[in-house]
Amino acid sequence: MRKGHRYLTVVLDIDTGTVIFVGDGKGGDALDPFWQRLRSARAKVKAVAMDMSSAYISAVLDHLPDATIVFDHFNVIKLFNYILSDLRRDLYRETTESLHKAVLKGTRWLLLKNPENLIPDKKE
Repeated sequence: MRKGHRYLTVVLDIDTGTVIFVGDGKGGDALDPFWQRLRSARAKVKAVAMDMSSAYISAVLDHLPDATIVFDHFNVIKLFNYILSDLRRDLYRETTESLHKAVLKGTRWLLLKNPENLIPDKKE
């Protein structure tokens, strides 16, 4: 609800945007009452869109083993950026020649930029 204070787990119907459930906390335990309601309603869930929290992943795998898990765009891009930066840092540290270091410098933005926005003749 407010950063650093109280967390809520919100379950939405992605088609309608309707709030289906609000649980107290941010772990898999916050979904326990939701799973009970879902079982009693005999709902058929085909897919679950969520963040990459391991607690949520394991809760969904336990309670909806046949559902497809789809991760939200923000977390996928965040993970990709982290891995890309880590790889570039490792390559830069391993490189001994200054020419190779110069080639690596600035490649992050080149890799992240949309191909249609690249300027082929630009030197930097």
